[in-house]
Amino acid sequence: VMKSDTVPNGSSGINAEYGGTAMQNPNEDTEWNDVLRKKGILPQKEKEVEITEEAIEEMMEEAIRKQMGGKKLEEMELDELDEWEDDEDERVFAEIRAKRIAEMKAAASLAKFGTVLEISAPEYVQEVNKAGDGINVVLHLYKQGIPLCALLNQHMTELARKFPATKFIKSISTTCIPNFPDKNLPTFFIYRDGELKNQMVGALSFGGMNCTVDELEWMLHKTGAVASKLERDPREKRHIPDAMTSAIRQANYYNSDSD
Repeated sequence: VMKSDTVPNGSSGINAEYGGTAMQNPNEDTEWNDVLRKKGILPQKEKEVEITEEAIEEMMEEAIRKQMGGKKLEEMELDELDEWEDDEDERVFAEIRAKRIAEMKAAASLAKFGTVLEISAPEYVQEVNKAGDGINVVLHLYKQGIPLCALLNQHMTELARKFPATKFIKSISTTCIPNFPDKNLPTFFIYRDGELKNQMVGALSFGGMNCTVDELEWMLHKTGAVASKLERDPREKRHIPDAMTSAIRQANYYNSDSD
C-alpha cells in the first residue's frame, strides 16, 4: 500500500491538487490553498482594501465640513460637537470631543499671564529676555503725563485679559532705559524666545489719540504677538469717514474764500 504524502493541515488530501472531488473552497485562507497559489494552480487572492479608523474619521470630518459650510471640526465649539453627536457615530465623535478638550486644556496651560506687569531695569532680563520658550512679550515704554501712553496702558490691560498667553509688560522709559528720549514715546518692543522681533516707536506708529483697543490688537497681531480673530484692519473703517471729513473741510475752506 502506497502512503500518501503528508499535506498541510486543513487540506483534503494530495488529490485536491489535481481536481479531486474533495477540493476546498479556493477563496479560503488555508495553508493548502497558499501552496496552490504559489504553484499557480489557484489565482492569487486579491488584497482587500483596508479602511483604517483614521480614514473613516477623515471621511466623516469631510462630510461634516460640507454640511457646516466649510467649518472644520477643530474650529467647532463643544456645544456644536454635542449637536453632531446625536446624529453621527457616537464613538468617533467622543474621540474628536476628547481631542478638542485636550487642545483646549493645552491652550489653557499657556494662559499663564492675564495682567500687565510693571518692571524696572533690574527685572528687565528676567522678565523679558528670560520669559521662556515660545512666549511672546509686549513691552510698553511709557511716561506719566503723556496722554497717549496712558491710553495705550488702558488698552494693554484689556488685551492682557483677552490674550493671557502673551506677557504684557510696561515700564517707565527712563527707569528701564536711562536717557530714553521722550520723543520716541510711546514705544512698544515685541519679543519672542527672548529676542527682539519688532518695535513700534512714537505716536505716529499708533495713529495718535485715535488709536482704539481693536486697532492696537490688530497691530500686535501683525507682529505675531497675539493671535487675533480680527479679519481686517479696524483702521479701514475710519479712513473713509476721515476722507469725507477732509473733503467737506476743504470745500468749506474754498467757499469761505469766495465769500
